[in-house]
Formats: sequence, structure tokens, C-alpha cells
Amino acid sequence: MVATAGKTVFLLGAGFVGQHVIEFLLESKYAVTTIVRKEEIAAKLEKAGVKAILGTLDDHELITSQVAEHEVTINTSSSDDLPSVQAILAGVRKRVVQDLPITFIHTSGAGVMIDDARGRYKTDKVYRDDDPADIDALPPTAIHRDVDLAIVEAAREFGAKARVAIVIPPVVYGFNSNHNRLSMALPVLVKFALKHGFSGRVGEGRNVWGSVHVADLGRVYPTLVEHLGSEPSSALVENPYFFAENGTEFSWKEAAEKIGQILYKLGKIPSPETKAWEPSDLKHVIGPATEIYFGGNSRSVGTRLPKMGWVPREKDIWASLEEDEIPYMIATQI
Repeated sequence: MVATAGKTVFLLGAGFVGQHVIEFLLESKYAVTTIVRKEEIAAKLEKAGVKAILGTLDDHELITSQVAEHEVTINTSSSDDLPSVQAILAGVRKRVVQDLPITFIHTSGAGVMIDDARGRYKTDKVYRDDDPADIDALPPTAIHRDVDLAIVEAAREFGAKARVAIVIPPVVYGFNSNHNRLSMALPVLVKFALKHGFSGRVGEGRNVWGSVHVADLGRVYPTLVEHLGSEPSSALVENPYFFAENGTEFSWKEAAEKIGQILYKLGKIPSPETKAWEPSDLKHVIGPATEIYFGGNSRSVGTRLPKMGWVPREKDIWASLEEDEIPYMIATQI
């Protein structure tokens, strides 16, 4: 993949996903600028060839000015911070009124499609990114949806003058020793099991999600940067959604069982058996939201990225958990 000469990228969110994105952008010879909170992270990124600016998601004027200076903006920070996204859109608007090229790629999450199964069943409902009507029908109260809707409405305003995409990944897993960062979902369950001596789930754990390795997700963004220019602008306005999933689904019962088996084999818990969490356990997972996030279904099929040449190539979720995440967590006592 060869970058367009002179194309510059501003990335907001140089964290778990963002650092992988930066690696692949640099490999493709893009000039990358990002905002980070800590000087030591800035120094590391600068050494790798990134222009790093100190700041936070609350520095809205800084964000807007950086977006206005770059041909491409990628947001891999919070999926729920509406003010920072509004700052990005303000920068996009500045480029639009000047007739400057602009591509904006935002990262949402498959939580937007989650139901209220609470572990009781596997839904038959599967969302597809080539069928935007189902996604557009999601209520504005859905997780992440207020931010997504602000972007969708702005994209309609910009029309053909901006290329806007929303990446929707399912459960993101994986570990890279160069970054020493972990995902949220599975490590949270591992932490609970290590602390409380058993691997838990919501109810019967029959609910299902998809998955994607963080490195495969990282490759999505340069793929989109390269190919969005050839997408009909009208098609993007009508359907900005891209599901980044690797074709593998799992139930949260299966996740609990895998974690139990691995930790038992390592001698970290007394039994591989799993059980449903009691209400008193939930505060040790992610609080009241546990029953929704870990108890709901979110099934998705992505057809648009494979047509652009994106092919998942990393190890599967259970190999990654056993070979990478759990050993790191135990070694560092996270």
C-alpha cells in the first residue's frame, strides 16, 4: 500500500487502537500528527516519526485547528465524547468551506447494536454494513449513538465535499509488547477471576458478540484512507458505516469457560468451572453496566472492508488470550 504524496493525517486517540493505526500509517509513508497527554508518550512517538502535541480531548480549539490543517482525520479516542467530536466536525467544516479535501474516519463500537438479553439467549438479529437502514433505525438512546448521529448529520450537510466514515468494531482483543496496552472486555473478566477465584458471566451467558484483533483493526484505517477517495460520495453519505469484524463470534459463556480453563491450568484459580455473577459481584466488573455490556448480543457482518482488500490475518481470540494477554497480566500483576 503506497500513500498519496503529501497526504497528512491527524489522529486523535493514540491509545490501544490508535498506536497500531499510527504504526500502519507510518509504514505507508503518511505524515502523522497526534495529541497526547504525557511528555514521555510524546517523546516516544516523536522518535518513531510522529509529530506529537501535548493536549487532551478537552482542548477543543486545538483539535479543531489540527483537523483544519490536515487532509485526513482519524478518531480512535472515546466513542462517547460528543464535545471532542463536535470540535473535529468544526475543523472538517473549515476545510469544506475552503474547498479543501477532507476525510474523517471515526471509531464507534458494536455496543451501539446491543440488546437487553442479559445472558438469556443468542439473538437471530445480525446487522450488516451493506444494509444501513437497520443501523439508521437504532434509537438515539443506544450506546454511542448520540455521537454517531452528530457525525451522520454533519456528513449529510457536507455532502460530496467531505468523505466521512464510521468504523464499528466488535470486541477488540490482542496485545503488542511494543505498546504494553490491553483491551477492555476480556481483561476485565480475567481481573475479576484472578481476584475472586472464579470465572463469571451474566446469567447463562448465551449472548453473542463478534471479535477483531487490534492489529487487524489498525489496518482498517489506512485501507479506508486509501480507498475512500474512489467511493462514490453519495454512497458514503447514505451509508458511512464499516463493520470491522474477523468472522468469528463467541458467546460470553464460552469466554468465561476459556478464561476459567486457562487460569486453572496456570494454577491461578481453584477450579475451571464458571458461574453466573451475583448482584454483589457486578461492582467488581464494570458496575451496573455489566449486565448490558457482558449480557447483551451484538452480532454484525462486515462486507465493505473486504471488498477494499482488508483481510484479517492475526491469531484468533482464544490463542491471543492464552498466549499474549493473560501471560502479560500475570507477569505485570495488572
